[in-house]
Amino acid sequence: MAAGEVVLHGRPGDVLDEDVEHGHAAVVTLSGRVSVAKEFHPAKPELPFNSVQLARLDEALTLSARTTGLGFSVYVGALGEDTRATAESLHAESGDTAAAAVLIAVSPGQRKVEVVTGADSSRRLPDRACNLAVMSMVASFKEGDLIGGLVSGLRMLTDQAGPKH
Repeated sequence: MAAGEVVLHGRPGDVLDEDVEHGHAAVVTLSGRVSVAKEFHPAKPELPFNSVQLARLDEALTLSARTTGLGFSVYVGALGEDTRATAESLHAESGDTAAAAVLIAVSPGQRKVEVVTGADSSRRLPDRACNLAVMSMVASFKEGDLIGGLVSGLRMLTDQAGPKH
């Protein structure tokens, strides 16, 4: 017998209940080959944040919304070729609340950050304030701190927008 060779003891049609090599549900076919059915366990998708980081981000989003009365949201993922147009499209998905919404869209792979404001939120968050928040976020992102950058950016935007009227 060669190294690594498996010798099966069974006739065609026999179910090999305890076939350690192949797992459960192995059967000997008419040709003498072994047909194996294995349970498929897909790998869990890798998420960019763990539960503690998500809780921290959720807390920052909630605090920003409560303090300002604006709807803040964060998108992390690919933004396509025209990053601004994609971010604006994502912001528009806010529907009726888009006027008072603020979207922070980050594409780490593209090294892009977009902040999109609605008609109402833009009066409280001028471009200069958004640019300063982006610069702060980028500084953290460069250090590998995605959550820290997002939380810092949310705090800066919240401070600039001020309390709800």
